[in-house]
Amino acid sequence: MPAYVVFMRDETVNPVELEAYSAKVDASFEGHDVKFLADYGNIETLEGDEIEGAVILEFPNMDAARAWYRSSEYQATAQHRFRGSRYRGFIVEGE
Repeated sequence: MPAYVVFMRDETVNPVELEAYSAKVDASFEGHDVKFLADYGNIETLEGDEIEGAVILEFPNMDAARAWYRSSEYQATAQHRFRGSRYRGFIVEGE
């Protein structure tokens, strides 16, 4: 079953760190089977607090999604995101 990684950016706290993350994150996908379904497009909030942006990534399964997220390449890059913004993220299994 496919699995989806969803990130929601709640607030930017350091634009320089967030720019560093954006400049490096694409390299973390090398060797991973990933499809971008949404990448900071127009957002209409239906419920809850508004967010600044969202990303939805599709992987072949939960293990593949976890492998990318937990990879040393992504975790090194993610440190910039952690310093640059407040996000929520999760993996959800599809059908």
